[in-house]
Amino acid sequence: MLSRIFYGTRVTVYISVTIATLAFFVGSMFGFLAATLGGIYDATLSRVVDALIAFPSIMLAMILVTALGPSIPVLIITIAFIDSTRVYRVARALAMDIIVQDYIEVAKVRGEGYGWIMWHEILPNAFAPLAAEFGIRFTYAILFISALSFLGLGVQPPHADLGALVRENMQGLLYGTGAPIYPALCIAMITISVNLIVDWFLKRSDASLPDEF
Repeated sequence: MLSRIFYGTRVTVYISVTIATLAFFVGSMFGFLAATLGGIYDATLSRVVDALIAFPSIMLAMILVTALGPSIPVLIITIAFIDSTRVYRVARALAMDIIVQDYIEVAKVRGEGYGWIMWHEILPNAFAPLAAEFGIRFTYAILFISALSFLGLGVQPPHADLGALVRENMQGLLYGTGAPIYPALCIAMITISVNLIVDWFLKRSDASLPDEF
């Protein structure tokens, strides 16, 4: 059981990091683009994202995974696609506050293009809150992939993640063994640890808050 938990934790963390990275790249890029271009581009992208967010996340993921097959690449792309809509809203909100600043107008007067403004002006000023949001999305990805695996639509044998280990050992509860409890505790420990790191990072990035760590 211990060796399976070690392997399942590695699979869970690898998939979750990949999902969070891909979701942040896509969501941030389109969020910055919508805020920078504005007008009909912003309205169109925002309405599409609102329509996607209207669907329950777990239901949409189950439909897509069932239709495409529960392989690891399909899980990564599906969850990253769903999660990118949340990242889009955060990135767009941050960019909308930054795009009206004077230094953005100076960059436009200098003749800088949209790409330069997005990656050299907006991104550095939105990095701290986006980094904190990355930790939250990483935690969400762990819980999401574990829930799908528990339902039998996640990582398939012979591979296993922590959610699959909980499902495989559920019968142990009938005999009084703690086999399904251990992987569940690992999920809780990882998510709590990441949240503590996010809180620490937010305090370090905001000089107005006291550093208690």
